[in-house]
Amino acid sequence: MTEVKASMAGSVWKIVVAEGDTVTDGQDIVILESMKMEIPIPAEAGGTVKELKVNEGDFVNEGDVIATIE
Repeated sequence: MTEVKASMAGSVWKIVVAEGDTVTDGQDIVILESMKMEIPIPAEAGGTVKELKVNEGDFVNEGDVIATIE
């Protein structure tokens, strides 16, 4: 199982995938908004999105787990 973590602090602007979706390595999972910039957070491995641990509008810190991929 792979954990996708936030690369920086910011607000979850948009969730691009849903639990159960199949993703490829490098595919965007969520888009963070920080300092008026949009920062895409990609999957670090291909597989199925097991769990999304954030909701749109949530604030995350660098290193927080955003999703798990199985």
